[in-house]
This record gives sequence, C-alpha cells and structure tokens, in this order.
Amino acid sequence: MNMDAFSLKGKIAWITGASYGIGFAIAEAYAAAGATIVFNDINQDLVNKGLQAYADKGIDAKGYVCDVTNEEAVQELVKTIEKEVGVIDILVNNAGIIRRIPMIEMSAAEFRKVIDVDLNAPFICAKAVIPSMIQKGHGKIINICSMMSELGRETVSAYAAAKGGLKMLTRNICSEYGMHNIQCNGIGPGYIATPQTAPLRERQADGSRHPFDQFIIAKTPAARWGNTEDLQGPAVFLASDASNFVNGHILYVDGGILAYIGKQP
Repeated sequence: MNMDAFSLKGKIAWITGASYGIGFAIAEAYAAAGATIVFNDINQDLVNKGLQAYADKGIDAKGYVCDVTNEEAVQELVKTIEKEVGVIDILVNNAGIIRRIPMIEMSAAEFRKVIDVDLNAPFICAKAVIPSMIQKGHGKIINICSMMSELGRETVSAYAAAKGGLKMLTRNICSEYGMHNIQCNGIGPGYIATPQTAPLRERQADGSRHPFDQFIIAKTPAARWGNTEDLQGPAVFLASDASNFVNGHILYVDGGILAYIGKQP
C-alpha cells in the first residue's frame, strides 16, 4: 500500500469554528499531514486566540471572522480564501452549539438557533465550496455529526434534530456530487474530554466519580472518555486520498457506545 495516500501535502483545509477544541485538534492533525490551515470563528477575540494557539504549535494558520449562518458572509469568505490562500480542497463543518433545555420549555426561537448553526450553516458552507471543487475535479467535505445523529436524549431535542439532519445532508451531498469526485462524510464523536466537559469529570468531595462521568464510563465499552487526539486519525483519513471511495458514511468515534446495550444492573 502507498502510505502517501494519507498525506495532505499541498491541500488547503478550511475548518469552521476551529479556534479551540475538536476543530483545533483536527486542524492540528491536518497541518501535521501537510495541509495549509484556514479557520474562522464568530468574533475577532476567538480568532486571535486561535491564531495564538496555532502559532504556539508552530502552525501558520489563516484566521477569519465569519458567521457561518450568514450565507452572503460565507460566500465572501470563500472568495477571500481563494484569493489569499487558494481553492479549498477540504471543508470541515465543525462549528456548532447545543442548548440543553427540556423540549416543552424551549422556545421556537431557541430551537431555530440550534438548527441554524448546526444544520443550516453546514449547508451554506458546503454550497459555497462545491462549485470550485467541481471545477478543480476533487473535494472533501467532512461534517461533524454526533451520536445524537442516531440517538435521542433528554433536553437536546434541537441538537438531535440538527445532527440527524446533518447526517442526511451528508448522504445527500454524496448522492448529488459524488460524480464530481467529491466525497462527503461525517464524523460522529462520542463523549470527548475537553475543557467544556471538565466539570462533568471532576471527582466528588468523597472521591467518587461525578454521576454523569459514571454514566459515560458504564455506557462506553472502552471504559473511558475520548480525547481530541482520538478524532485526528479518522479526520485525516476522511480528508485524504485514502478515502476516495468512501462517501456518504458517518464514522462514529465513540469508544463503542452505539454498539453496546449496556451492563445488566
């Protein structure tokens, strides 16, 4: 096998919302594989923090302010990237939000906001890059889905609806544009240890695990939370020529949760 198929040398990768967290980890892996990194975030403060974080890792990333729910702004950003950096080879739709509110307490406006960021924005970004990908003759689109693309859970009705829709958008982009050598796949992270989830993993006063931490460990065959590094290999694979015949697939990186019914009480 030619291991060069996993190289991203010479590729331009745009990762949305990649100032920190999962998006940053994916961008870091892409840079290590040879890609040029472009990212955006919602405001200049986040972009500046991201640029400093990349610089600290020795990565020369390009950062832009852009609201990915604004179609006109996204179209302009893509034109700017093409002018200043080059045609985008890889798009990772990573930007997302979650609102944990019981459904009957959630307003329609709150529901729409989650749908707008988690589903409409990937549509807008994909729509913006596909024409140049068609012209260039190849492209990779990777949507950050979720286990909530497959499962429901209390308080996340909007998030689950958006991620389920994103799964089907992934498959439909594959269906419409696979003939142009464009592969659109998804990554479904399990429960990942990040600064945002740190409070859920803190030891209690008596030394026991946090109840939610106990729940996740019990439901995960790997018996641990994932970390951002666990997502890097799958993300590089789906962005590389090694996955050129993989299309419309959701790769769940969840330690086995979706395969497991759970322990008998």
